[in-house]
Parts: sequence; structure tokens; C-alpha cells
Amino acid sequence: MITLPATTPLIYPSGDGRPVAETFVHLYALLTTLEVLRQYLEGQQATVLANQFLYYAPGVPSARVAPDVMVVFGVQPGGRDYFKTWEEGQVPAVIFEITSASTQSRDRGDKMTLYALLGVQEYWLFDPKGEWIKEQLQGYRLEAVLEEGEPLNRYTAMSDTTSAVLGLRLQVEGALLGCYRLDNGQKLLVPSELAAQLRQTAARLQQAEQLAAQEQRARQQAEQLAEQQRLRAESLAEQLRSLGIDPDPT
Repeated sequence: MITLPATTPLIYPSGDGRPVAETFVHLYALLTTLEVLRQYLEGQQATVLANQFLYYAPGVPSARVAPDVMVVFGVQPGGRDYFKTWEEGQVPAVIFEITSASTQSRDRGDKMTLYALLGVQEYWLFDPKGEWIKEQLQGYRLEAVLEEGEPLNRYTAMSDTTSAVLGLRLQVEGALLGCYRLDNGQKLLVPSELAAQLRQTAARLQQAEQLAAQEQRARQQAEQLAEQQRLRAESLAEQLRSLGIDPDPT
């Protein structure tokens, strides 16, 4: 009887022990972009992942990349420890790299080439510190071109900051990305802005409650005064009747 050697199961790690971002500025830009897009796409068949491995070749765990933020449509919403394109049946539609001077060569080189080969429709580079992108933000749109008679996916630099895939206009706001809906112009608030809005709403509700309480007290005082006046009028009428005077002559 021939015994076949046991095969070692393939392991797809969920992390490599490296820092999520090199500075707090980059980390904050990454996390706010993640949360804004996650809330924007809530309820849709889509997921937004950040700094998690994207595996793109079945059976090859080393064939992986960790985009800073990636948006994938046509999949179950919610988080994952990693994303396997062949299991999910989709590739990211949009990828953001929170770039810096130390990562620009890879962001404009290997990653850009790989994302184009995978078919990522939009690729955005955001430089929160303005270290190498003067405008801090540069977007690229995937286009099919012919090279030596063969079709090839290649990125073309965008002249504006409109994401047709996301339906958003992107705008640099300091060290963060501002996102504005194309359908109504509404801004997608970052967590700090949401917190400020909640505080303002709570303050307005408290003021409204205080005003309502004041109005209720004023009504109660008016009712008490009217009752006191009625009782005084009845007492006076009774006194007049005791003196033989009709207080209500017809």
C-alpha cells in the first residue's frame, strides 16, 4: 500500500507585524478615510478595508499587497482579516494609498502596476504632509490601451478629483480628505465633525427642553394667577350679597 505524503495546508497570514502607518498624521488620514467611506457605503453590498492583506493568486500566500484603504463592491459588507480575490469573486474598485516621501517609489511603481493588472478602476494617492505631491492628492483612472497590438490596462492621471466610481468629489482639507456627494453636494463628516454635530444637536435639544420647561412654568403660573383672581372675585361677590347688593345685576 502506497502512502501519500501529507500536504502542509497553506497559511494566509492576516498581518506581518509592521506598523499600520509611519506617522500619526498618516494613520489618522487612513482611519478617517476608512470610517467615512464605511459609513457612506453602509447598507450596500460593499466593504471597505484598511491595511489588510489583499491576496490575488490562489495557492501563493506570498502574492499579496496591503492597500491603505480599499473599497470592494459586490461582496458581503463587514470586516475581514484578509481579502482573497478568488474566493470573493471581486477585486477592489477603488484603492487609496496614504503616501509619503519614503513610500512614493513603491506607490508609483510596483503597487500602481499591480493594481492596474488586477483591474482596480481608480487609484488615489493622498500625501497628507505634502511631501512629494504638490496638491497632496492625485487620482488615476484605469484605461485599456493597445501596446504592440495587445490590450493592456494602464492608469491615466485625472485632471480633477472626482471619483465616478464612488460618486464623490474629493477635496484636500489640511491633512485629511474631504468627501462630498456628487448627487447633493453634502459633505461626509469625519468622526470629529460628527462628534461636534452631535454635541450641537444635544445642546439644541437641551435648549429646546429648557424653553419648553420655561413655557410650561409660565402657563402654570398664569393658570394659578387666573385661579386666584377667580377665587377673589367669588369672595367679593359673596361679601356683596351678604350686604344685600347683587353683584350680577341684569
